Amino acid sequence: MKKLRFALLALWQLNAFAQTPEEKYTEDPASIEQAGVPKGEVLKFEFADSKIFPGTWREYWVYIPAQYTPDKPACVYVNQDGIQWKAPTVFDNLIHKKEMPVTIGVFVMHGRVKAANGETALDRFNRSYEYDGLGDNYARFILDEILPEVEKKKTSDGRAIRLSKSGNDRAIGGASSGAVCAFTAAWERPDAFSRVFSAIGTYVGLRGANEYPTLIRKYEPKPIRVYLQDGTNDLNIYAGDWWKSNELMERALIFSGYEVNHVWGEGGHNGKHGTAVFPDAMRWLWKDYPKPVTAGKTKNPFLSDILLDNERWELVGEGYTFTEGTAANAAGEVFYQDIPNSKTYKVDLDGKLTTLDIDAKKSSGTAFSPDGKRYVVAGGAKQIISYDSTGKETVVADNQTGNDIVVAKNGNIYFTAPNGVSNPSKLYLIRPNGEKVEIDEGLKFANGLTLSPDQTQLYVTESASHWVWVYQIQADGKLSHKQKYGWLHVRDTDENAWSDGLKCDRDGRIYVTTLSGIQVLDQTGRVNAIIPVPKTRGQVSNLCFGGPNFDVMYITCVDKVYRRKVKVKGANTFDTPNKPAAPRL
Repeated sequence: MKKLRFALLALWQLNAFAQTPEEKYTEDPASIEQAGVPKGEVLKFEFADSKIFPGTWREYWVYIPAQYTPDKPACVYVNQDGIQWKAPTVFDNLIHKKEMPVTIGVFVMHGRVKAANGETALDRFNRSYEYDGLGDNYARFILDEILPEVEKKKTSDGRAIRLSKSGNDRAIGGASSGAVCAFTAAWERPDAFSRVFSAIGTYVGLRGANEYPTLIRKYEPKPIRVYLQDGTNDLNIYAGDWWKSNELMERALIFSGYEVNHVWGEGGHNGKHGTAVFPDAMRWLWKDYPKPVTAGKTKNPFLSDILLDNERWELVGEGYTFTEGTAANAAGEVFYQDIPNSKTYKVDLDGKLTTLDIDAKKSSGTAFSPDGKRYVVAGGAKQIISYDSTGKETVVADNQTGNDIVVAKNGNIYFTAPNGVSNPSKLYLIRPNGEKVEIDEGLKFANGLTLSPDQTQLYVTESASHWVWVYQIQADGKLSHKQKYGWLHVRDTDENAWSDGLKCDRDGRIYVTTLSGIQVLDQTGRVNAIIPVPKTRGQVSNLCFGGPNFDVMYITCVDKVYRRKVKVKGANTFDTPNKPAAPRL
């Protein structure tokens, strides 16, 4: 029996060896110390004062190249899991040969929460939480805590350490979960990291990184250059297939116009191949420096049909408390609200911004009717109010809470009444004769609403979930055939998409403001594209299409308002309904 066990063990070991070939790679000369090449120094520090990852302790190392002088901030390379890839030696050689710029390396270990008694309890290991998790936590940790901490230090000979703040001067890399972490930092903050080295990247189902190949295809491309490495014998376990997930990443990046390079091998889940290719990866990531890394052109036709080349977000106004209620009149002039301050703002066709001389009564939702009246949901007065061209105010509905509003070509008015997150929301109809009718109840924080271009469907966002709901409008204005319609992406750090305002263009696309940016749905409810918005104090809350041709998208983002010229034209609910082309199924 014992001989049989040994025979089986030997057979298993033989099979295992046969499945994982011995890995031998040619060593790049840049990975070997070279005579006559000035050597940089490596400093070691500890950090235990994180506010982003409270209670964690970690070590980190700082590589200072011999060519560094404090008169000019240096480029930066950040690496997870400490020093890998023989990086200090590689940097010595590449900087000496001017194959990469003068670069300070910051090599950071993952955090640990030390056990109160190490003899009887384990530390809490924070690696997966910090590295595999999506969102901007780790990017903020590096940018707001570690790099400022590095700049407080000095070299061994007393020189100040100065790091460039430009994303074009920064690269970030790592292996396995550290590679996901590097990509996530650049994805969340392309303004801070433009170059990514990813070895045996864990783009699988641990904490949501398996979503990246889909998100990359949908998002407007970002200015990031990516170098990928993996092998066919990488892990294939409960969380996914590492090798295939890296292939998916490469194909998604190419599809979306990113500058991407890759080296595929037959190796397993280790750093051998990554170490061998690291010098070439650095040469490629820093090629043409200081020429900026730029965003490429996507092959996503949905994005291409919406966005204009070289058009970006332009600031309209700032300094607000909370902006909402964007709407355009028949001329294309745009109105929006600063709710807490009870202010209404107008942008004329020349781009001039003025403040209306009225008490807006903390109005939120805003819409224009076919006769040119401006309707608002006045939260401060608990009223639905209309204003004519002279500014004359008329109360349409009294003692009525609400949020967003839309007015159809036939004069029917629809508005949402959220009633908080935990209480069922209501939808109301006000007919042209002034009759108010409750037409639905039950959504979790019904928020924004709009009509399809043919005005036969009503779309409503449910902020406390990831759904956009749809209703068919009947001849009497009431609703039927209620259905969960639009499936929205939810960020890893959130419990819901927090969809808010929404509008349609004349081709039937639905633009939904969410925590992830503007998610654009086709007429079957599928998110085909995601347009990121500028970073402000909070999320984008509403949008509309304005300007003389209704081809300028205006968005409200808490304290700021932006606009961007686009290819599409907004569908105005005060216009004669139009029937878009049927969607591709």
